[in-house]
Amino acid sequence: MYRRWRAALGAVLTAAALIVPAAGASVAVEGQTMTQEQGWVEKGVSYVTLRAAAQVWGYELSWDGQRAWLRGDGLELSARPGELYVLANDRPLYVEGGVQVREGRLILPLRVLAAATGGKLSWDGQQGIASLMVGGAIPAHGNYDQEDLYWLARIISAESRGEPLLGQIAVGNVVLNRVASSQFPNTVKDVVFDDKYAIQFEPVANGTVYDEPTDSAVLAAKLALEGACVVGESLYFFAPALSAGSWIVNNRTYYTTIGCHQFYL
Repeated sequence: MYRRWRAALGAVLTAAALIVPAAGASVAVEGQTMTQEQGWVEKGVSYVTLRAAAQVWGYELSWDGQRAWLRGDGLELSARPGELYVLANDRPLYVEGGVQVREGRLILPLRVLAAATGGKLSWDGQQGIASLMVGGAIPAHGNYDQEDLYWLARIISAESRGEPLLGQIAVGNVVLNRVASSQFPNTVKDVVFDDKYAIQFEPVANGTVYDEPTDSAVLAAKLALEGACVVGESLYFFAPALSAGSWIVNNRTYYTTIGCHQFYL
C-alpha cells in the first residue's frame, strides 16, 4: 500500500517541483497578486505572509503568544516560529528550514499552504506568477495506516532516541524508502523485521523496538508519512560512534550526516 501512496506522492511533488519561479516572479493567492511585502520568491521557493493569505481567504488569524492560528473553511492551522512543521487539522506538515518570521510577519511556503488547505499550485511561465488557488478545496485530516505508524514510530524511537527531530525524520525516511524499493519488503513492519541477509536494525535484536515510542518519534513518523524527506533516497544509515559500518561505507554512496548518523544511498 505504501508503494502506491509513494507513487501518488511522487506525482504531486513532481508537479510542485515544476513551480520554480524565475527571478522577478510574483506570487498570487486566489488570483490576487501579492505585493512584494506580502509574497515573494526566494531561492526557487514561493512564500506568502500568513496575514496576507488570511485576508484573501477571509480566515481568522490570531496569535496566542507562542503560535499563530489560522482558522476558516474547515481548516485549523497553527505555526510556531522556529519549528520544522506546522499543524493543519492536527496533521504535521514539514517546513524546510523551519517556520520563519520576517519583519514581524510569519511566512510560509506556498506548497505548505497548498498541502494544508488542499489547494492547487500552478506556475504561469508567461506571466511569471506562482499561484495558489484554494476555492472549493477540502482540507484533509490525518489518516495514517495504524500499523505503519505503530512500527515506524517504534523503530524511529529506538534508533534515534535523543536525536534532533530532523534526525528522527531521517530514520523514518530510510524505512519508507526501503518500503518503496523493490530491494526490500513492501510494508513498514516487514522492513523493520527484515532478516533476509541478517537482522537489519539493532533494536529488533535487542528488543528495544517494542518500547513505547517517544512523542517526538511519533511526530517524526507522521511527518515522514506526510512526505517530509530530508535524506533523499537513502536506504542505509549507521552511527560511526557505535559501528564501523564497513559494508555500507564500502558499497554505498554517502549522502549526508544528521546528528550521530551517517546516511547512504
